[in-house]
Amino acid sequence: MSQRQLKLGLVPTGVGGPGDSNRWLDTDIPLDASVNIDWYIDIVRQAEAAKFDLVFIVDSQFITANSPPHYLNRLEPLTLLSALAVATKHIGLVGTLTTSYNDPFNLARRFASVDLISKGRAGWNVVTSGDAGTAGNFSLPEHFDYDTRYRRAVEFLDVARGLWSSWEEGALVRDRATGQFLDADKLHCLDHRGEFFQVVGPLNIQRSPQGEPVIFQAGDSDQGRDLGATIADAIFTHAATIEQGQAFYADIKGRATRQGRDPDQIVILPGFFVYIGDTDAQAQEIERHYRSVDQSFDQALAEFGRPFGWHDFRQYDPDAPFPVEALEHAKSSFYTQAKKITDQAAEQGLTLRQAVERVRAGRGSPFVGSAETVANEIQRWFESRALDGLNVHLGHPAQFRRFVEEVVPIFQQRGLFRTEYEAGTLRGNLGLPVPVDRRRSLQTHRDAA
Repeated sequence: MSQRQLKLGLVPTGVGGPGDSNRWLDTDIPLDASVNIDWYIDIVRQAEAAKFDLVFIVDSQFITANSPPHYLNRLEPLTLLSALAVATKHIGLVGTLTTSYNDPFNLARRFASVDLISKGRAGWNVVTSGDAGTAGNFSLPEHFDYDTRYRRAVEFLDVARGLWSSWEEGALVRDRATGQFLDADKLHCLDHRGEFFQVVGPLNIQRSPQGEPVIFQAGDSDQGRDLGATIADAIFTHAATIEQGQAFYADIKGRATRQGRDPDQIVILPGFFVYIGDTDAQAQEIERHYRSVDQSFDQALAEFGRPFGWHDFRQYDPDAPFPVEALEHAKSSFYTQAKKITDQAAEQGLTLRQAVERVRAGRGSPFVGSAETVANEIQRWFESRALDGLNVHLGHPAQFRRFVEEVVPIFQQRGLFRTEYEAGTLRGNLGLPVPVDRRRSLQTHRDAA
C-alpha cells in the first residue's frame, strides 16, 4: 500500500479577510489585490510550482460596511477560476457557490465549463449561505431557515450530479466518415421533480476527464456535518487544537461510514494561518505583531456581529456582561457559531469585550515556529488523523513564500508530499476515484424512496 500523502490548498483573501481588517496596509500586497487578476495568477503559480493540490476561493453575496476589506470588493469565483484555468496547468481550482441562491442547471453547466476548460481541475465548495441578508439581494423577503437550506442543498447536489451524468462515455461519436455526431442512446434526460426543483435535462455539455467537479463542503452544525458526510469529497473546516481536529476527523469519517461510504474517500482539509521565523521565538513575535496590527478591538467588535446576522454589538457596553439575547438575531445566519460564542460567554460569565477577545484569540494558529518546528507539528497532526492536509490561508505574502520555500521541501524530503503531480485532474491528485454513473445511483435512490 502506498504511503499516505499530505494534501495542500491555498486560500487567498487578497486585501484582508475576517480578522484582518488592516492587512491591506502591507506594501507587499497590491491595494486592489482582491480584484487584480495578475496578483491571483502570480500567487497561484507560486502554489503550483510548490505542487499544491488546489487553490480555494471563498465567497459570499452580502456585505455591510463592516465586512472585511476582501469581502467588500472581490472577483466572482467562477469568472476568476476560468481565468486561472488558462494561466495554470496542474493546480486544482475550487470555488464557493451557494445552493440557496442558484439553480442546479445553470450552476452545473458553469462548473462543467470550468472543469472542461481546466481539463478536469474544478472543485465546488457547496455552501447554503450563512449571511441572512443575502435574501435581500435575490428578491426574497427572508433567508431560508436551517432545515430548508440543507434539504435544498441535498436536492440541489442530487440534481447537479444527475445532470453531470447526462452523457455516457462514447455518446459523442463525432465520426466524419459516417457523418454521425451523436449516439442518441447515450444521452439521457434527468426528468427530476422534487421539493425544490423540476429539471428535465440533459445538460448541454459533456463530462470532463475527472467525471465531475470535486465536491467540497464546510459546515459545523449537525446538519452541516451530515451534509458533508453524505455528499462531499473533501471537507473545509477549522480546528484550534489537535484534539479538536481528531474529534472532527473521526466524526466525519464515522458519519460517512454510516452512510455506506468509504471514509478514505473524504479528504479533511482544515484551514490555518502559518507563521514562520528563523527561530520559534521569532515566529511567535511575527504572529503577535501581525495579530496586533491587522485588526483593532473596535474593528473586531464591528465584525463580531456577522454570525449573529450582522447584529451591531457596538450598541452595548463592552465591559458589561455579554448580551445573550443577541443570539435571537442568529437564527437564520451562522447559528452554530453564534450559539457556541453565546454559550461560552454565559457559562464563563464573560463580558462582551472578553467574548470578542476570545474569538480573536481563537483565530490564532497552532503552526508557529521555525520551518522545522512547523513541519514537525503539521506532520504530528497528519499522522494523528487530525487532518488529511491543510488549506493555507494566504495572509502576508512573505509568510506564504517562507512556507513554500522552507516547509514544503521538508515534507518532500520526508516523503510526506509529492515532488511531481501524480495526475492531470484534481480528483486524481487528491486520490479520489472518478464517480460512478450517477444515473443508476439516482434511480436506485428514487426507487428506494
